[in-house]
Amino acid sequence: MARHETLQFGLDTFGDVTRADDGSPHSHAQVLRCVVEQAVLADQLGIDAIGIGEHHRPDFAVSSPDVVLGAIAGATRRITLGSAVTVLSSDDPIRVVERFSTLDAVSSGRAEVQLGRGSFIESFHLFGQRLDDYEMLFEEKLALYMAARSQQPVTWSGRHRESLSGAMVYPPTENRLLPTWVGVGGTPQSLIRAARYGLPVVLAIIGGDPLRFRPLRDLYAQALRDAGQSPLPVAAHLPGFIANTDAEALEQSWPYIGPYFSQVALERGGRALSRQEFLAQSSFEGAYLIGSPETVARKIVRIVRGLDLARLDFKYANGAIPHALLMRSIELYGSKVIPLVRELLQDAGNA
Repeated sequence: MARHETLQFGLDTFGDVTRADDGSPHSHAQVLRCVVEQAVLADQLGIDAIGIGEHHRPDFAVSSPDVVLGAIAGATRRITLGSAVTVLSSDDPIRVVERFSTLDAVSSGRAEVQLGRGSFIESFHLFGQRLDDYEMLFEEKLALYMAARSQQPVTWSGRHRESLSGAMVYPPTENRLLPTWVGVGGTPQSLIRAARYGLPVVLAIIGGDPLRFRPLRDLYAQALRDAGQSPLPVAAHLPGFIANTDAEALEQSWPYIGPYFSQVALERGGRALSRQEFLAQSSFEGAYLIGSPETVARKIVRIVRGLDLARLDFKYANGAIPHALLMRSIELYGSKVIPLVRELLQDAGNA
């Protein structure tokens, strides 16, 4: 199991568009400035990482995570800067390596990439990709990404772009290869593929009991052994909201999280999130990290121990939650939750 002393804590956001006091949506530009402010606070609190997601739709402000991360790099000192996720299937792997290697240089070695296939599909049409090629695009582009990341001449051929022969990718990263994770849902093949390439994974847990991912976590460990790879870290990404008390957290977040998850579910042919379901997901065995610092810390301890995690990424922005409430949630996460998690894990280790 990952030692509690080395357990890392991150934050994730998609730059959800928030609303002003009169109910009107903030401009995307204002939301982006707020995301930078949120990351600066996280850095000041000693939180380990910030992940910025990529979307191309009206309810999320971030379409270019690397540009936002560049702004954050100039305003912070130590926090790791990553994507959560880069939709590799509709991007150019060479450009992904170039952009994040550049970010790594200007941030003095703080960049990382989290690659994924994307849970939304808008980027495929926008960038001229066929959704019918969803699986093959990621497979091919991941192979090209790994070749470009290697800092060796790239010779590659595939079905969806021109071949390369002996091409070099610039700038190279200093003293290491570009740190790269793969974001996965519940698809076993995604974990097996990540293991084959020797890449660590982030489990995207957005519903149900997080410990139901234990068989997938074990599958990944076995796939690493089968591929002759050394053990690699596993992280998990979970949505939530923290306030002073459990009651405050539930009442303050429901008006925003309810519509947010309902909209996503309805778009995908599901049904709206009911208040009862929201409360079930917010319970001790649910996927939402919602509650007081003490409640959230105890939920995190259960998840970290149950899934043997090396990092926990808290998705603090979920729907149009106002900026001030997001800042308070981040503050409680960094100043209260993280120290308490470490204390509880240490006590359990000494028991």
